[in-house]
Amino acid sequence: MLKPLIFAGLFTLSAASAAPALDADAVNQSPPGEPFVQVSEALPLPEFIPGLGTLFVDPAQLPAGPFLAYDHAGKLSATVYMTPLKALQDGTAFDGLAVGSSTVSAVDIYYNGGHPGVDEPHAHVVLFHDAEAKARLAE
Repeated sequence: MLKPLIFAGLFTLSAASAAPALDADAVNQSPPGEPFVQVSEALPLPEFIPGLGTLFVDPAQLPAGPFLAYDHAGKLSATVYMTPLKALQDGTAFDGLAVGSSTVSAVDIYYNGGHPGVDEPHAHVVLFHDAEAKARLAE
């Protein structure tokens, strides 16, 4: 179980530099506009999720995302992907995923057993866009 998760994380890290960045003017500040919707308005989740922030996603890009993560001031702080483990184990590739910003200062990858919106076990891959982003999203 851990081996596919590590492989998926390494693949995501190598692909992040080649992934297209979204229009910075459109996504740097919350709300990002269409086609993105605020996750907490569509699902029974809090508006701000500690560690992830206020999330927006293009529903057509589910389940992987990108989910755009904003801090309390509405600044884009991270891009989050939620990749189902079963899909990865079955060979599904999530290619060409967009990033909220081409600047990535750190990456976290961790297991999630499921939650509203992505009910099955999945990996969270979080690309932080500046050195202080992780701390801002934790508050």
